[in-house]
Amino acid sequence: MSLNVTDGSFVTFVGPSGCGKTTTLRMIAGLENATAGDILIRGQRVNDIPIHKRNLGLVFQNYALFPHKTIFENVAFGLKYRNVDKQTIARRVREALQLVQLPHVEDRLPRQLSGGQQQRIALARAIVIQPDVLLLDEPLSALDANLREEMRVELKRIQRELGIATIFVTHDQAEALAMSDRVVVMSNGFIEQEGTPEEVYNEPASEFVANFLGISNLMSGSVEDASADTVKIAVEGGPHLLAHPREGRGKHKGDRARLAVRAEKVFLAEQHAADDDSVIIDGTIDAVDYQGQAARYFVTAGNLSWQAVNPIDRHPFHEGQAVKLRIRAQDVVLLDPARSGNGAEQAG
Repeated sequence: MSLNVTDGSFVTFVGPSGCGKTTTLRMIAGLENATAGDILIRGQRVNDIPIHKRNLGLVFQNYALFPHKTIFENVAFGLKYRNVDKQTIARRVREALQLVQLPHVEDRLPRQLSGGQQQRIALARAIVIQPDVLLLDEPLSALDANLREEMRVELKRIQRELGIATIFVTHDQAEALAMSDRVVVMSNGFIEQEGTPEEVYNEPASEFVANFLGISNLMSGSVEDASADTVKIAVEGGPHLLAHPREGRGKHKGDRARLAVRAEKVFLAEQHAADDDSVIIDGTIDAVDYQGQAARYFVTAGNLSWQAVNPIDRHPFHEGQAVKLRIRAQDVVLLDPARSGNGAEQAG
């Protein structure tokens, strides 16, 4: 893999278990040896530099706080090993605790704090040394759902205030999309795609990315007709769909095509008015997964099964109900046929 993390940016490694994201993070930290290639921090090669000399901030899933030390002593730990004077240590610890919004807990022990507060202390300990890079290895996974969402916002706020280059590891797709400036999707030790959250979600480069980030309807077909801005695709066992051609994909009549349509881009209604840029398909609701503000529908249309995630207006559709599926050309993504199926078994 080759990757450049710019100063002040928030970059997330995301992928299934075993894809290499934590191993990569540990190599940057100096906890694993890189067998080939170079790791550079601010232009300096650090492959042979031990972890305590790399000036990195580390936060792990289990917090790793010293249970017998006070919060002040925990946060000050890295500064003492850097021979910082006591007055400066006291000032920087206070500043770090203020930044994580826990200014009055210096004399407490970790067991006297909640899980979310302990996570903030672990973050304060990592940033108090003023690191060149902040490395976060699934730091929110031990928290409950509501606290995770709260800590997402806090973590992003703190990173923005400090302007530290940050690498964040998670297997949670929503977390990666919500927090990152750039997302690195990994599979089998390789980078499948790197880009902004909007790019990797709306323009997946491969079937693996389309499957791993969100819910996608995947299908195969061939280009039946092509113009400069729209192609007509005959889907195997299904309808004709319209799509906008991508660079190097699906531009010519007869080209094989692999398509992805996000579940939330499949619009359901009892009646639909067609327009020039959409295809309307008749379907039947097979099952409903009620999710509160939205519902996930499993729909049969012809010989194909579709998934659709739509907001609920008063009442969701019910099983057995006839519906119209509306598919817009702008929402049909033409995948790279050379990469179709890459990592797809894992995604399932």
